[in-house]
Amino acid sequence: MNQSWHTHNPNGKYRVIVTKTLPGSRWIDILAAADCRVDVCQEKSVLDIETIRAAMGNRCHGAIGQLTETWGETLFTALKAAGGTAYSNYAVGYNNVDLEAATRADIPVGNTPGVLTETTAEMAVALTFAAARRLGEAERFMRAGCYAGWLPDLFLGNLLNGKTLGIIGAGRIGTAYACMMVQGHGMSVVYYDLSDNSELENFVSDFSKFRDARGLPPVTCRRAVDLEALLKAADCVSIHTVLDDSTHHLIDAHALALIKTDAILINTSRGPVIDEAALVDHCRNHPDFRVGLDVFEHEPAMAAGLDQLDNVIVVPHIASATRWTREGMAILAACNVAGLLRGDPLWGKPDILPFLGDQSPRAIPSIVNADELGIAP
Repeated sequence: MNQSWHTHNPNGKYRVIVTKTLPGSRWIDILAAADCRVDVCQEKSVLDIETIRAAMGNRCHGAIGQLTETWGETLFTALKAAGGTAYSNYAVGYNNVDLEAATRADIPVGNTPGVLTETTAEMAVALTFAAARRLGEAERFMRAGCYAGWLPDLFLGNLLNGKTLGIIGAGRIGTAYACMMVQGHGMSVVYYDLSDNSELENFVSDFSKFRDARGLPPVTCRRAVDLEALLKAADCVSIHTVLDDSTHHLIDAHALALIKTDAILINTSRGPVIDEAALVDHCRNHPDFRVGLDVFEHEPAMAAGLDQLDNVIVVPHIASATRWTREGMAILAACNVAGLLRGDPLWGKPDILPFLGDQSPRAIPSIVNADELGIAP
């Protein structure tokens, strides 16, 4: 390996490549304990397909890759040819992975669920209030030395308490975010999802009874009949859906035109769910429309003009960036690869916290193509 790669446990029986340095050290210990030599790329730039294929060489038993990389036919064929039988994405999402190609190569694909839920939901909350209360504008105003004293109309924002929250994708993260906003700020919820979320609906119903007993206004939760109904009703729209063909540019110029002109739009899911060029035009024409973005359509680039908009808060894809979460993701990815190489069984349980304890179970936390490979528990 060249100087941009660092090797741990060089005499390990299995060879595993990791395309970025990951937080913490326990993940390295897990792979080393499974008799793996671990070659870790030190480069901060996104690796292209040829660089990753060259790193595999003719001997590579497993790999941990990033959501910024394209893992498809070329890489899975190369991994198989090098003796590979294990891959894990360092992410809960896997829209960067061609699952059909991995399955054709007979390679299980791991991911890292269960440690990002509250962390990502908290970032959605942070972006919501940063947008609603115009924190980006206000901070830039202060740093530029423009503050000359309190004024009655300085940076007036939106009150969210008691308003309607729209959730696009009521999975684990969307549900956690909704519960935070309902509990903390008395918001009612309308959600758009492929199926009913009885857990969320029951939570809001129970919390409404709690509020009623204390003389507070009720809160409600209902599933929208369609996306248009949600967009028209919500004072704040937060996106938590997966990215696939059906959700690419789900929020386009037509959808944006349906949202209230003084509403808030938050995206912590995947950038291409929003037509970013259309968003720039909409925000230019509606200065009271406010946006918080953690992800972008063509990361790391932003659409032309997006960075010039005062009514848009932008952060560099850090929704899962707490130390506990990012180290936990590394542990889960390592356990996926180590478990596959050892021949461990699948965990098959939604609670993955035991893997973050002092002694991880001898099991594989999460394989997204387990059914296709016939290895589901």
